[in-house]
Amino acid sequence: MFKKLLIILITTLTLNSFAYAGSDGELLLKKNQPSEIKDCFEGLNRATFSLNQTLDGIIFKPVAKVYRMLPSPARKGVSNSLNNLSHLTTIPNNLLQGDFEKAVTNTGRFVINTTLGILGLIDVAQYFGLNEYEKEDYGQTFAKLGMEPGCYLVLPVLGPSTARDTIASSLNFLGGDPWYNVTVKNDTNYLNEADYYASRLGAGVDFRAKNYDSINNLEDNSIDFYASVKSLYLQDRQQKILNTKKIVDTQDDSEWEEIESQ
Repeated sequence: MFKKLLIILITTLTLNSFAYAGSDGELLLKKNQPSEIKDCFEGLNRATFSLNQTLDGIIFKPVAKVYRMLPSPARKGVSNSLNNLSHLTTIPNNLLQGDFEKAVTNTGRFVINTTLGILGLIDVAQYFGLNEYEKEDYGQTFAKLGMEPGCYLVLPVLGPSTARDTIASSLNFLGGDPWYNVTVKNDTNYLNEADYYASRLGAGVDFRAKNYDSINNLEDNSIDFYASVKSLYLQDRQQKILNTKKIVDTQDDSEWEEIESQ
């Protein structure tokens, strides 16, 4: 039980501590106005943020550096496969939001890429006119249903969030994530919990590797790295809820220099 909990905590760190990325997993930064979401527990949040940054420096940054040495086609295949799995949570959220056209398209993408695309390694669906939509999650669905975000939070190991997103993310482990249901809750002779944790770890490493330089530059050029990450996360979440452009804006000129994504 302890081993399973440890794996969950470690793998979710890279997925959530830098959850401010665009839908393709790469950072696009710009300047903007401060978010109105309150940082009700700033002192505690900053302490937790420091802990998470220490873990990133010890574990995930070195792993991502090695991963970046793999040939580009190999990394692209891994990224495609992981994106394909994300359809399993995007589709139910498309349905809950009443966006049936996107649900049909994403279902078609998943079926085609899982079969013809060799478990998602190749994005074959794009050649059938099925272009990828923005990813959706339960936090976005709750927002569109009118639920307020609540206070900004930095969770131990899990990283930046809001009260709403924290509640929503728990649904993935309560039946809302088909991939989790098939692998962890209902082990078969073909899929088991190791497949789930491997995919989560892979997604975290893939994201960290894509944004290796961007995150380093962001930290180096930020006067207050905590405030920069908070602003970036909240702006990105808002734009994902509104399904607007993928550029995320920062707080003000004094916070940091503009950083170009890879």
